[in-house]
Amino acid sequence: MSTHTVEADARKRAAPLHAVRGALIGAAEVVPGVSGGTVALVVGLYGTLIGSASQLLTALRLLLTGRRDEAAEAHSHVRWVVLVPVGLGMVTALVIGARVLEPVLEEHPVGSRAVFAGLILASLVVPFRMVGRWGAREVLLGVTAAAAAAVLTGLPPGTVADPPLPVVSVAAAVAVCALVLPGVSGSFLLLTVGLYAPTLAAVNDRDLAYLGAFALGALVGLSAFVKLLQYLLTTHPKVTLAVMTGLMAGSLRALWPWQDEDRTLLAPGPDLWSVLGLVVLGVVTVFVLLAVEHRITARQREL
Repeated sequence: MSTHTVEADARKRAAPLHAVRGALIGAAEVVPGVSGGTVALVVGLYGTLIGSASQLLTALRLLLTGRRDEAAEAHSHVRWVVLVPVGLGMVTALVIGARVLEPVLEEHPVGSRAVFAGLILASLVVPFRMVGRWGAREVLLGVTAAAAAAVLTGLPPGTVADPPLPVVSVAAAVAVCALVLPGVSGSFLLLTVGLYAPTLAAVNDRDLAYLGAFALGALVGLSAFVKLLQYLLTTHPKVTLAVMTGLMAGSLRALWPWQDEDRTLLAPGPDLWSVLGLVVLGVVTVFVLLAVEHRITARQREL
């Protein structure tokens, strides 16, 4: 069997897995306090997605300026075999998640936060290990980022009943930056500025005007942020990953199971042991995903 045929078969086998990974990322983005970037990091797609998004944006910019040959070269580096199934999985999960998770979060807020806290807690091992040896600089940046994330996630939620479309675009531009930054939840930022419920309603009601404004803002934000993030990951990987680890750790403040509607932290309730069980469930889920990811990666290297 030729090398080309083996690679084609490997891509076909990987496509369903990429779709599942995309679904996990999309589901995470529906949940306030859980970062899609974190999930992308855990399932091993973060570097590929950032790199491909950067190359795609470069290709579009070069094409618009008439530099077609250079645009084609940049486009050739886009991993469409990964992006397409991941994108399909994300969109599917976002649509289903908006419909399913909304009542779950409303009816079981303590249990939901407990599971998500376990997911994030276990996910910390990924960027922590990627940093390697932690020096004083990395520790300081990580602690500072954690404190900033804790303050941000402690802000009381806002409420906007009928947001103007320009406001929607601006909020989307900021939220999409959180999508690609592990530890920061785009949906949580939307919740903070009062646009989470309107955005969920727009997805469920297929409000094309709202969704169009949101998509436009997201595209602008992605164009402005991805290049910077890729540069930081390439030139200052340890520092960038240390900050990401801190952001993830600080975001756990948003997922403390017992809190009121203004995000004031409360003491544990009588359901302490059941909540701890749900936290453990979240931790185990991440470790299982990591084990499966490691095994699949090892098999692909053997081909």
